[in-house]
Amino acid sequence: MSKRFISINGNDFIAMVLAGADNLRRNVDKVNGLNVFPVPDGDTGTNMNLTLTAGCEELKKKPSSHIGKAADALSKGLLMGARGNSGVILSQLFRGFAKYVHEFEQINSQQFAAALQQGVETAYKAVVKPVEGTILTVSKEAAKHATQFRRSADVLDLLREVLTKAKEALARTPEQLAVLKQVGVVDAGGQGLVCVYEGFVTGLSGGAVAPVDEDFATMDTNLAAVSVVPALNLTREVHEHMPAQAHLATEDIEFGYCTEFMLTIEPGKVKGLVFSESQFREQLSKLGDSLLVVADDELVKVHIHAEYPGEVMNHAMKFGALSRIKIENMRDQHTHILEDAAANPEYSIVEEPVVAVTTPAKPYGFVAVAMGAGITDILTSVGVDVVLSGGQTMNPSTEDVVKAVQSIDAETIYVLPNNSNIILAAQQAAELVDNKKIVVIPSKSIPQGLAAILAFQEKADAETNTAAMQESLRRVKSGQVTYAVRDTNMDGIAIKEGHFIGIQDGRIVSSETSLVGACKKLLEDMIDEGSEIVTLLTGEDAKEEETEELEAFIQTLYPEIEIELHPGGQPLYAYLISVE
Repeated sequence: MSKRFISINGNDFIAMVLAGADNLRRNVDKVNGLNVFPVPDGDTGTNMNLTLTAGCEELKKKPSSHIGKAADALSKGLLMGARGNSGVILSQLFRGFAKYVHEFEQINSQQFAAALQQGVETAYKAVVKPVEGTILTVSKEAAKHATQFRRSADVLDLLREVLTKAKEALARTPEQLAVLKQVGVVDAGGQGLVCVYEGFVTGLSGGAVAPVDEDFATMDTNLAAVSVVPALNLTREVHEHMPAQAHLATEDIEFGYCTEFMLTIEPGKVKGLVFSESQFREQLSKLGDSLLVVADDELVKVHIHAEYPGEVMNHAMKFGALSRIKIENMRDQHTHILEDAAANPEYSIVEEPVVAVTTPAKPYGFVAVAMGAGITDILTSVGVDVVLSGGQTMNPSTEDVVKAVQSIDAETIYVLPNNSNIILAAQQAAELVDNKKIVVIPSKSIPQGLAAILAFQEKADAETNTAAMQESLRRVKSGQVTYAVRDTNMDGIAIKEGHFIGIQDGRIVSSETSLVGACKKLLEDMIDEGSEIVTLLTGEDAKEEETEELEAFIQTLYPEIEIELHPGGQPLYAYLISVE
């Protein structure tokens, strides 16, 4: 007879989560393969895998037999590691779950069901326009059934019912979302959640996960983090530049200690003192600069450059206990940098009089997401402060966006996701930053992002600029050309694996045996009587002779059209096209 679980504790929950993460990891390629568009960078499985991996890493750092504490640790890791729409929704499902079980050391089946339901409610609130036939629907139907389940008090029995209902809901997603039915697949995010639930059952029962088909290769979860690419001229070699810090005198460092720690809130530690995130941030801002405060219920992460770290920590300790304390002497670090620079013959340091200058925060700053050195150079040339390396193949996490925003000394910072799958993570990051005004312009492509920046006016106020940038998104047509990774049929177009497909504003409009043929058909669809400018961004796979053929095609058929050509360097997409 199998073991019964009238209740589960933190240890049981950890086993479930780790097994769920392992099963999702095994099936990453399978989930990616369900993305509606047959393009080579389908990434729902990758995003969910990276998000859950981040949660598991936090859970391993803070294991607990108390299920509330274990769920809180998972929620914290998921929140900061969330990537893409599917990852953000997954993080919200477990955030709601964690809020419900927060006070419990162990929970029974009815409480587990209620926690699932609160997770669903939290996730739906996080999405501005929830779409049925997605991971949201699968989670909702499974949770609804769980709250009505009365045949057994065994949590394992409940989990098996949740899994069964999730699979049934997943099977119905093509009936709820027309594009799924047209392509003949179920929702990728919903399939990812089913993989997690399968792991839950296996982890609690102690069984083995069914082997995955050999077609679905195991993915390395230890992928490199999305990097922050600062605004610089990437065509110049790094060794030609002296370290930026070498231009600063050590004595000019006003706040000398980089201080980081985690604060665990302990309500009532000081009688009459109640923690307020906004007030806490305001109080710490008086003690230094480069302040980052990220709060998630009882856990607060603090980063600050302070002259007296003890004052910062003494103030924080009024609200709870400190952990993961790290203090670094930046003056010592800076001295070493100067010594290294002086010893390096490639650098020449010219002694100049040091003039103390206090630079006020600039009114506006920009963060954008892009892949390709050429596109990065274009974005920085038009005023973007930080370019996050990422896109459809590798989405920046919420934490990546938070760090990018905090690195810019500006009053209002615009974030350009340039991909529909990154918008939610950007919006979630904006909610975590309270010391600056963050505006997410929902750009879904590089052409839209560029159009938004060009609509920006330095002398206009933030409200006027926001309206102008959002309006600009509607004036540009975005196209891209890549190759199909499987046979399918969409919008009446028969698509064969290996063929080149043209995509306009999220809709496949051409499928051709040649790259140039797909581009020409796409251009014919995009250009109309009101079109004035066509911009081609060449990818890393674009060939010079093909680009020249496309230029000649446009000049012959549309002689009045102005053509702009720029090397983009983007992977997978040979051409990105904009028409204005």
